[in-house]
Amino acid sequence: MADATPSAGPRLSDLLAADAITIGADAPDWRAAVRAAGDCLVQGGATRAAYTDEMIAAVEELGPYMVIAPGIALAHSRPSPSVLRAGISIVTLHQPVAFGHPQNDPVRLVVGLAAPDEEGHVTALSTLAEFLSDPARLEALIAAETPDQVRHMVARFEEEQAAAATEGIPT
Repeated sequence: MADATPSAGPRLSDLLAADAITIGADAPDWRAAVRAAGDCLVQGGATRAAYTDEMIAAVEELGPYMVIAPGIALAHSRPSPSVLRAGISIVTLHQPVAFGHPQNDPVRLVVGLAAPDEEGHVTALSTLAEFLSDPARLEALIAAETPDQVRHMVARFEEEQAAAATEGIPT
């Protein structure tokens, strides 16, 4: 039975389509890295191609704010008509890429985030942040060699969340 509490966000497995994962992408620059994450969102059915252009435009306009932690970029834009449903993509890079962030470059992991509205944006981001908050899980994600390994990590994370909820342990 799913947790119906208001603080419960969407399950990562609901947000991360099976074909929204790319391992070892070749990206010569940050634009190509963001485009890879956007292409995965399109392939996963979360967005139209125009959303990828919106993500790139956001970096061009606002700078490398998307580089949220050492080695991690969260590619996203504002909710828009180009977003069909909430979704996440995961792209690991064959070679790290500089986004121009003074502390957190170079980027090894690009996570695409799409949400149809502000509420969906916040809950999807919360779920993702919890998943990425464990340093060992993050390193395993970056080192994954197949999309199946990533899906296995997501499934294990969801099992841990469910077990903690059953035991009344805050996640």
